[in-house]
Amino acid sequence: MPPTQENGSQLPPEDRTLSPFTGYDRTHWLALADQLLTDVHRFASPSGARIVLPGRPSVSGTHSDQLEGFARTFLLLAFRTAGCGGEAPAGLLQSYAEGIGAGADPGHPEAWPSLDRACRQTLVEACSLALGLHLTRPWLWENLPSSVQERTVEWFQGVWGLAIPDNNWHMFRVIVGEFLASVGAPHDRVEMAADLARIEEFYVGDGWYRDGGHPHTADNFDHYNGWALHTYPLLWALMADPRTTDRAERLPLFKARLRRFLADFALFFGADGAPMHQGRSLIYRFASATAPWLGALADATPLSPGQTRRLASGALRHFTDHGFRDRNGIATLGWYGPYPPMVQRYSGPGSPYWLSKAFLGLLLPADHPCWTAPEEPLPVEREDRIQALPAPGFLLSATRADGIVRLINHGSDNHGSDRYGGASQGGTAGDPHYSRFAYSTTTGPYHVNTHPQAVHHRPQPDNHVALNHPELGLSGRARIHRRHVHDRYATSWHRPTWAGRTDAEARIETASVLWGAWELRAHLVDAPPHLPLYDSGWQIAGERPPRVRSADGRATAVTDDGLTSSFVSLAGHTDLAVATAEGTSAFGRHTAVPHATGRRTTARSVHVALVGLTGRGADPTPPTVRCTVNGTTINTRFPDGTWVLLALGEEVAQSPLVGGERLAGPVRYARVTPGQRPVIVPGTA
Repeated sequence: MPPTQENGSQLPPEDRTLSPFTGYDRTHWLALADQLLTDVHRFASPSGARIVLPGRPSVSGTHSDQLEGFARTFLLLAFRTAGCGGEAPAGLLQSYAEGIGAGADPGHPEAWPSLDRACRQTLVEACSLALGLHLTRPWLWENLPSSVQERTVEWFQGVWGLAIPDNNWHMFRVIVGEFLASVGAPHDRVEMAADLARIEEFYVGDGWYRDGGHPHTADNFDHYNGWALHTYPLLWALMADPRTTDRAERLPLFKARLRRFLADFALFFGADGAPMHQGRSLIYRFASATAPWLGALADATPLSPGQTRRLASGALRHFTDHGFRDRNGIATLGWYGPYPPMVQRYSGPGSPYWLSKAFLGLLLPADHPCWTAPEEPLPVEREDRIQALPAPGFLLSATRADGIVRLINHGSDNHGSDRYGGASQGGTAGDPHYSRFAYSTTTGPYHVNTHPQAVHHRPQPDNHVALNHPELGLSGRARIHRRHVHDRYATSWHRPTWAGRTDAEARIETASVLWGAWELRAHLVDAPPHLPLYDSGWQIAGERPPRVRSADGRATAVTDDGLTSSFVSLAGHTDLAVATAEGTSAFGRHTAVPHATGRRTTARSVHVALVGLTGRGADPTPPTVRCTVNGTTINTRFPDGTWVLLALGEEVAQSPLVGGERLAGPVRYARVTPGQRPVIVPGTA
């Protein structure tokens, strides 16, 4: 029997010969594209100019939301049509053509909102429309009446001079401008050049772009690096006239950057196909596969064809199997099912259809190796691996036994970006999509559930360290000041904040060292001694309450499917517990967060823990480690003989433990001074 989805739709039979990991081939991508288009089109307005989906409107309003539904599904239609030589589900190409005619007509009752300051969101959708018109030019644009073409061009003219957010949005105007240029319409090369120049300033190296902002005020690193900041510059270069100097100079650069990015990006996916759950706009789900497909399309990838399809089809199947659509076949605002707490204010009912970008792979012809080569395993399926990514400030840990990938965050904070509509945490713990110390492919961060029928509880954020103020509650981690990311080690510091208030005298420095599925996490706290510490591990979730236990310096939670979160105190904690709640994770109804508290009697304190996340197939037993604290220096030995010396604080150079050339024994080591990486001597196991 072909696999059946939750909404009753059937897919073609699996092909386990060509696709031994996912069973998906090109026919599955086409079938899902057609299902998405057919189902959403039932909600088209009478003229076809808008897609009128039910649900909570975005801050841009329903008119913008309805244009969004049209534009983003039109992009899906464009990939599907262009990739199949003009073929499309019956009647849809004509219906969208009629919708363009009505939407671009300012006198029509279903006209699209103007591209102006009153509704800037239309620029995002204008980009999808321009890209879709470019891709379907032989079958749609060239067959539109000249009057419709003229009105569409006139509507696009609103992009010039429009004040926009200083982030990936700069590329939306460039894409629109390049389409206008290609059809001989007025466009502003000066403004396009300025937008391209600004995007260039976001590049930080190793294939990573900061999503806007200034490096001294914000570091925004997330999936936008792949599905926007690599995707649109390369698509622009492929659209542009190859004879132009600007395009000729930029295309090789964009390709080299994407190739470098993809060398690491394949590690952001778990063995179950799930992408890393970090950053904003996660409702786009398998749009995370856009950049790998684009790498194949532009000959800018280190991934083999079998790896590319394994990654993309794995992500698509993951969400298809988990039911990302409702009973009407409409993509929901959430991760699997609907989950309002994780949705940004700018997202409306049609927003999830930016997942259409994952279908860019259909532009590869059916005989392309990405469709004909057998699937190959993901990095996490080949071996255990730890990877340092200094540009975004991440450490990645992939474990083959359970197929989980973990991200340790010492660099991406999205600080000062309220315009992005970050989810609220009651003014305490910061934006959960960026402020946590760790993320993974199997867990989601703690969200305050604001539903009227939610079970109310005291906030217990995951992977967080905080000072507990008697009146203001837990402090937040806002601006992250990174120090080092190298090998298996990362460190950063932040000033605790409460509802926008910062204690200028308080400072928390945190160091992380990875050992397989486990993180040695150490905090050096400088703050008034009357403020106790809160320190927590991973939040796990399931449809039934996780099993919890707290004893002997260890707090543990386990779901029915074996996902285990462990927090082991090594120094500086007084009480351990597991907080349980409902509705605080996008991964399941019932949640649990192991955590510890620490009474502080001095202005400076050190707190050390072993934090673990393991899944089925892996040993959940924490390793037995020996840990000693001498002032601000932490000496730890793991069971395999791995020895870690962490030296924290500004005065560490004065410590007698690190001032010489040798420690006891034969191990030589470099002098550990403020800001240097720790000594890590591998064990023999």
